[in-house]
Amino acid sequence: MVLSEEARDLLADLPMHRRQTFELRLQQWGPDLLDAVTALYASPDEVASALVTIAARGFAARSDELHRLDERRLLQPDWFQRPNMFGYACYVDRYASTLKGMGDRLDHLTDLGVTYLHMMPLLKPRPGDNDGGYAVMDFSSVREDLGTNEDLAELATTLRSRGISSVVDLVLNHVAREHDWAVAARAGDAKYRDYFLIYPERDTPDRFERTLPEVFPDFAPGSFTEVDGEWVWTTFNEWQWDLNWANPAVLLEFAEIVVHLANLGIEVLRLDAIAFLWKRLGTNCQNQPEVHAVTQALRATCRLTAPATLFKAEAIVGPRDLMPYLGEGRHAGRVSDIAYHNSLMVHVWSMLASGSTDLARHALAGLPPTPPGGTWVTYVRCHDDIGWAIDDSDASARGVTGVGHRQFLADWYSGEFDGSWAEGLVFQHNKETGDRRISGTAAALTGLGPSRKDVAGGFARIFLAHAVVAAWGGIPVVWSGDEIGSPGDSDWASEDGHSADNRWVHRPRMTDSDRARRFEQGSDAQRVFDGIALIARVRAGLPMLHSEAPTRVLTDADIDDGLLVVQRRHPSGTFVGVFNVTGEHRPLARARLTDLGSGDPREVLSGHDLAEHGLDDPDGMLWVPPYAAWWIV
Repeated sequence: MVLSEEARDLLADLPMHRRQTFELRLQQWGPDLLDAVTALYASPDEVASALVTIAARGFAARSDELHRLDERRLLQPDWFQRPNMFGYACYVDRYASTLKGMGDRLDHLTDLGVTYLHMMPLLKPRPGDNDGGYAVMDFSSVREDLGTNEDLAELATTLRSRGISSVVDLVLNHVAREHDWAVAARAGDAKYRDYFLIYPERDTPDRFERTLPEVFPDFAPGSFTEVDGEWVWTTFNEWQWDLNWANPAVLLEFAEIVVHLANLGIEVLRLDAIAFLWKRLGTNCQNQPEVHAVTQALRATCRLTAPATLFKAEAIVGPRDLMPYLGEGRHAGRVSDIAYHNSLMVHVWSMLASGSTDLARHALAGLPPTPPGGTWVTYVRCHDDIGWAIDDSDASARGVTGVGHRQFLADWYSGEFDGSWAEGLVFQHNKETGDRRISGTAAALTGLGPSRKDVAGGFARIFLAHAVVAAWGGIPVVWSGDEIGSPGDSDWASEDGHSADNRWVHRPRMTDSDRARRFEQGSDAQRVFDGIALIARVRAGLPMLHSEAPTRVLTDADIDDGLLVVQRRHPSGTFVGVFNVTGEHRPLARARLTDLGSGDPREVLSGHDLAEHGLDDPDGMLWVPPYAAWWIV
């Protein structure tokens, strides 16, 4: 590709080395850009030229500090894959009220070991109910109650000074119906009507809905909403209008938004609802191949302006649909840099409830390794409900039914199953399929909920769960409140717009007094915080936990069903994770550790002396304590 005249004019006043930098980037990423738009649109050269112009304009406006950040990241392309990466996710208003307040309350995060901060939707949403901020009416400005764009840029700078990368949501699938584009479309503007999927008759929506699943069957059934006698595609809520990504003008608009956020200093953009972008009749309109071409076009544009900014795919999909979001085939190394490991989260909870690792071993071992330049976000909890994404074929292969196991998990974590320690809330019970998702904090789901059903077990399970996701590979992220063992917000339904959405139970506000409780010796907050901080601290010193070290799940029949054993091989040495998901001692053959590469094994996470657990036993058997999380090198 060559620079257009307009792009040359935008770069003309820059120093020679800057112009040369942009031209070199165009040589590197220009082919990716053209390849992507060729797969999407009838006039690819025109679209590609417009995207390069957008990138050039952003490059010319980018600050010197951010240009230096770009150079550092290009010299350390694996910066986000290193074991010192440890994440935290929160709503700004619920953690610190404002962006300025966030900057004043970072000691809590640095003490925890955080190097990656995901601040939940903070762009201007529609007034009233807005799906937790995911119904955006203005992508160019920050929510007024949180501050300004300048406050966000200042916070990003402050975070960088503390070694923390900033992460912000970018909602790709839809906008609020109050967005200027939607307002213009409703007023009859032909240009903006083509930004959406609007049908004058019900015939086409009916044909689509034969194969479309409902996302929110309780309070937003169906996928279309009648507006002024026509039908608008609204996958999530009637006030969230799906965008028409088959229109290249939508791509150009979002390229401008990506560049804008990158130039505020945002280092990771979480691409929300990315799986839903492309619509195709006769399918579920998720995971269509064009989704990856759209991502490639946006990523290539961003690389021209701001290669320090990465993409994270929010694709909460089945394991067999997940890998393309990190890049497969023609898109390998060209789409998102990071993706959510939803399957790991689901199977952690499945193992704890069932006391069995059999299904998890089978499912997790079946996932291919991540591409060399990509990695996971791993997590115990997030802002959302937990959907029991147990693959039917995985379940069948292990002698259970997917429907039956999903029902068991919903029963267990809602506290309906006899003997359950959990106190979750059922979210979106689908009467037709029987599916029930679950809301609740990590503490509430492990025994430290309001009734404190199993305090000792709760502490152990919280530590174990976070130790598993931190050992897996990728960026482990802790959800706000879980680091202090919050049982949840008992008044979640009292706030405006929250009463019909019990996910707010696990989105508690974090006051200064809440954060201070971690200093109270012997308190729940102190015990949980210190445990998770220990995990982050030890992890940072283990090069074997670099993301490029593959994770091998042992599926051998001779390993006790209560143990999950994983191996990570790295030039620096071998890591073995041993996790007991039961409340009883479980045996592990000493020879197993030798076979895995731990000839002189040391447990480095909690400082266990393995000799006390049978390392020198004449029968060669180690006995792993209940809910133990051993990191062995």
